[in-house]
Amino acid sequence: MARLGDLADKLRAKNAGPFWLTIDVFCPDAEIYQRVSRSLDTAAVAALYGVPTQVLKRFDIAALNVVKISMPRPNVQGSREDRDMHASQWAWLLADLEID
Repeated sequence: MARLGDLADKLRAKNAGPFWLTIDVFCPDAEIYQRVSRSLDTAAVAALYGVPTQVLKRFDIAALNVVKISMPRPNVQGSREDRDMHASQWAWLLADLEID
């Protein structure tokens, strides 16, 4: 078992408009990408972020060695309740997930 943060080249989160955010898992090569793609449990990711599995969108992009996860923002970007206007801190929660 390894932490996702140790396997990935980069974990990046960003806005996907004012209502959604996207987290990208950049893998260094096809072998690591396949390992991450196979082992990263979508339900576990949804639970980690407290969103229903049905609203979480996942895109496995083998040509780029990237797994992309999108979900609704808990607060609209720039609203009074928004504590991370650029959504840049969301990726770090994934770093500690264990990958087979």
